[in-house]
Amino acid sequence: LHGYANAAMYFYRNLLGLAAATDAPVYALDMLGWGLSSRPSFKPEDKSVEACEDVFVESLEAWRAAAGIEKMNLAGHSMGGYLSVAYAERYPQRVERLVLLSPVGVPEGEGVKERLSGASWRFRTMVGMMGFFFERGLTPSSVVRNLPEKRGLGMVRNYVENRLPAVASLDEREFLTEYLYRNAVLPGSGEYCLNRLLTITVDARKPAVHRIPSLNVRSVAFLYGEVDWMDASGGLLVQQRAEQRRKGGLEAPEVEVYGIRNAGHLLMLENYQEFNAAVAKALGCEHRLPEGAARPKAIHFSDEVQFFRRTVFRERDGKVERANSGKAPSADADADAVAATVGA
Repeated sequence: LHGYANAAMYFYRNLLGLAAATDAPVYALDMLGWGLSSRPSFKPEDKSVEACEDVFVESLEAWRAAAGIEKMNLAGHSMGGYLSVAYAERYPQRVERLVLLSPVGVPEGEGVKERLSGASWRFRTMVGMMGFFFERGLTPSSVVRNLPEKRGLGMVRNYVENRLPAVASLDEREFLTEYLYRNAVLPGSGEYCLNRLLTITVDARKPAVHRIPSLNVRSVAFLYGEVDWMDASGGLLVQQRAEQRRKGGLEAPEVEVYGIRNAGHLLMLENYQEFNAAVAKALGCEHRLPEGAARPKAIHFSDEVQFFRRTVFRERDGKVERANSGKAPSADADADAVAATVGA
């Protein structure tokens, strides 16, 4: 499952490699309301988190039944990872293994006031304005949708160039730009889940850290990029809590955490070889990987050596800049993380 404002073909660098490594059918889906799936009006009367999750959980279950798949390994990137957790929680009998690809919404977040306590007045004002429009349903795609095509394409092109330097081919960049732009300007639907599921600080209203350790699935694997802006401490905390549950005599899935070198949040595009190897490893198919193939870094919450260098957004001289913190991600990262919503 793809992430927010993306679609199935974001995995174009992975499908052949994953099919070869797993020797099984691999499906990349356009979730309901995105890509070329139907785009129904997204206005459930019940504005609860559960009602919003149901839209995606039940449509995925309907697809599974129609496809005749009895049980599956389910992987999801970013928002797709969060929704994969919701699906596995509702239909554990349909999920063998869960693979969460830099998932959003795992750790317990702080409130906006706490995160902005040390920020300047200018930065707090900017975030306050963002929050005003965020709570009223303004989405990145709705902004692009209301711009002239030339300007909208230019914005998306800048996004691709800035966020995906690993995509060096000019033709490939242009294809990505066109794909993301067309996905954005189609009628809005699934995108309106954003403020139902997340806060302006990109924290889940119903954090997955409390949900994953009690899932009735065989295993859960987390994949994070080495310079991921998503907080990898969430996956490590889930790993720790799952081990504590098993030591206490309770059932819990086996939890693994993998780091992908030279990659950030878009790890499946930035280092697809190591990403593919990590997914194969998470699915118990490492033996099928070619000799000498890149392998991900296995991480444990007890490790003293830090692997992750979290990408954060810092305010400097009145401007929000992007930088690598050089620190392990933590659940109480500074107020700069608030601005990550701009570049999600």
